Amino acid sequence: MKFTEEHEWLEIEGDLLVVGITEHASHQLGDLVFVELPDVGDEVEKGDEIVVIESVKAASDICAPVDGEIVEVNQDIVDNPSLVNEDPLGAAWFFKIKVEDTSVIDGFMSADEYKDYAG
Repeated sequence: MKFTEEHEWLEIEGDLLVVGITEHASHQLGDLVFVELPDVGDEVEKGDEIVVIESVKAASDICAPVDGEIVEVNQDIVDNPSLVNEDPLGAAWFFKIKVEDTSVIDGFMSADEYKDYAG
């Protein structure tokens, strides 16, 4: 598992990257009440705002960590946003993105590097 400076986690699953938010991010946001995910088939570029999340504290966007095509979204977190608070590193993944080369993940932080970054 790798991590971004935007508090997302990335995990390789075949030729896909599974993307979610970290425990740190879910705690900072507070109780989530709304999640809007991208559409399957969307072509996205790194930095595109593709997910909207709202909590009791604030609204926030999640940006695409890499270029690629959205191939699957997690309807469970749309139906039950609190799942993101309950299991951010597991069942509460946001989307899966097909990338040209999964080695792109090598440019992100390791768990130890992220722990130091997030404090």
